[in-house]
Amino acid sequence: MQFSLFVHMERYHAQQDHRQLFEELCELVKIAEAGGFRTAWIGEHHGMQFTSSPSPLAQLAYLAGKTERIRLGAGTFVAPFWDPVRLAGEAAMLDVISEGRLEFGIARGAYQFEFDRLVDGMSAADGGQALREMVPAIRRLWQGDYAHEGEVYRFPTTTSVPKPVQAALPPMWIAARDPNSHDFAVANGCNVMVTALMKGDEEVADLARKFDTACDNHPDVARPDLMLLRHTFVHEEGEPEGWRRGAEALNRFYRYFLAWFKNDQAAVDGFIDPVSPASVADNPEFDLDSLRRNMMIGTPAELVERLKHYERLGITEYSFWTDNTLPFEEKKRSLELFIREVVPHFR
Repeated sequence: MQFSLFVHMERYHAQQDHRQLFEELCELVKIAEAGGFRTAWIGEHHGMQFTSSPSPLAQLAYLAGKTERIRLGAGTFVAPFWDPVRLAGEAAMLDVISEGRLEFGIARGAYQFEFDRLVDGMSAADGGQALREMVPAIRRLWQGDYAHEGEVYRFPTTTSVPKPVQAALPPMWIAARDPNSHDFAVANGCNVMVTALMKGDEEVADLARKFDTACDNHPDVARPDLMLLRHTFVHEEGEPEGWRRGAEALNRFYRYFLAWFKNDQAAVDGFIDPVSPASVADNPEFDLDSLRRNMMIGTPAELVERLKHYERLGITEYSFWTDNTLPFEEKKRSLELFIREVVPHFR
């Protein structure tokens, strides 16, 4: 099993400095590289302070000059927000800058808040067609001249300038949840990234089964990689109540997440209020003990056991998701403990 880092700049009040948040993000990536992590992933989000990440390309290009080995992943580009010609060229430029370290992740998108502002209110549920056209178009543009006539995109013959450095083309990853997304990814030779969000290991097993089914449906395609993204918080063995900090932090995070997903507040300078504790009191997923069971929260020994289970399910890459509302020093301490006492069990 390989390990990677999934990281964003989290901003919850106006007193937090964006430059400091970015420097902290960079430090976490450097720690991950020193710890042998394969990839650093940064996603794309717009107008939302709690995930300040309008351009993964800009951040990853900067990190290309500050790192040496770690691969640089967009996790993920939101397909409906992009033109294929532009995205092919900009992503290829990152591959050039990083000397061939680009990992290209793409998704249909999720937050209606963003769709209301970037694509004229298009339903977030309708982003799949853009994704299905984007994936083959990007590959063809990276290879040479290509013209496209689809339902979403149309352009005359053109090509990606520049071309990627990687001779076999940058690996493509698709964020998948339903069986059709898994099937499309595998059929098109793409790796798959999944997340169980607040759900437990039964959801992870279900996602792995969907991936296995897609692989079985396409025996002529080389089996892609399967990455699992999970919030991770590690505490010392001698802290019996240490898990509670992680659970309380993720309770806050998902109350923000739910508020943005509901899209029923007027954001002020990119900030909204999380849903109240009272409003989720009857939702068992927000219970602290449930969060402890479902999220990757625990001692190094507890996490090793969970990860061995994921490895048996066929997960080839585990991505340590840092977003959790905690201060930087807490995130750093957790990541370093994971690298020191968990990762060696998989080497």
